[in-house]
Amino acid sequence: MTTREIEIRECETREELAGCVQLQREVFALPEIEISPVRHLIVTKHAGGFTLGAFAGGELIGFVLSVPALVRGQRAFYSHMTAVRSGFQGTGIGAKLKWAQRERSLAEGVRFIKWTFQPVQARNAFFNLEKLGATVSHYEPNFYGTDYMTIGRPDENIGLDSDRLFAEWDLESEKTRALSTGEKFVETARAVREIEIPNDWNALVKTDPRKAVAEQERIKREFLDAFGAGLIARGFARDETRPRYLLFEK
Repeated sequence: MTTREIEIRECETREELAGCVQLQREVFALPEIEISPVRHLIVTKHAGGFTLGAFAGGELIGFVLSVPALVRGQRAFYSHMTAVRSGFQGTGIGAKLKWAQRERSLAEGVRFIKWTFQPVQARNAFFNLEKLGATVSHYEPNFYGTDYMTIGRPDENIGLDSDRLFAEWDLESEKTRALSTGEKFVETARAVREIEIPNDWNALVKTDPRKAVAEQERIKREFLDAFGAGLIARGFARDETRPRYLLFEK
C-alpha cells in the first residue's frame, strides 16, 4: 500500500478515538496510567482541538493530536502526540499527518504549532527541523521526571532525565512553505555553532548507560549555553558519524 492510498481525516467517533488509545499502547509502550484516554480526546475536541487519523483500508494506523493553546497571546496548537503503527513507520505517514495538521490549522486561522521531542534522537531532529521547517530555541530539563525503567537496569539506580526540546513550527515561514510544496529549501545564513548528538541513541542507552547519561548532560549544557547566548537551532545535519544541530543568530 502506498502513502497515496492513505486517508487522512478527523477521528470523530468513540470507536476511532479508542483506536488512538490502543495505538498509544502499541507505539509508546507507556504505563497504562500515562495513556491519554478517550475522555481526554473528546474533551480536547470540544475545547477547540482535533485528532487527525491516518486510515489504510478503513483501519487506523496513525494519528496526531492537536490541543488548543496560546503562544505569546495568539491562538496556537500544542501537538501532544503523533503515533504511527510500527509496520507503517518510515513510509511517510507521519509526514502526511503533520502536513494535514498544518493545513487544518491554517484553515482555522492558526499559524503556530509547538511540541516537544528528545534532543538526542537524530531521526526526529532531522524530521522536525529539515522536513517540516520547525525551529528550536528552548530546552526543558527533565520535563516529565526521571525515568529509571528505560535503561532496564533499575538495580543500578541509573535513570535518564526526560529532557526535551520545544519545536516551534511557524506554519507560514519561508522554509515551511517551501517544504510543504515539495521544494528544497537552501539556508543562506551561516551556522555559528553546532551541537553534536549520538547517531544511535537507543543503542548507546542499552550498551553503555553511564556514557548515555554523560552525553545527555553534555548536550544539555551546550543547548542551555547556546540558547542563553540568543542562538536558535533551525537546521540539522544528518551524518552517520557526526549528526548535529545547526545554530544561527536570531
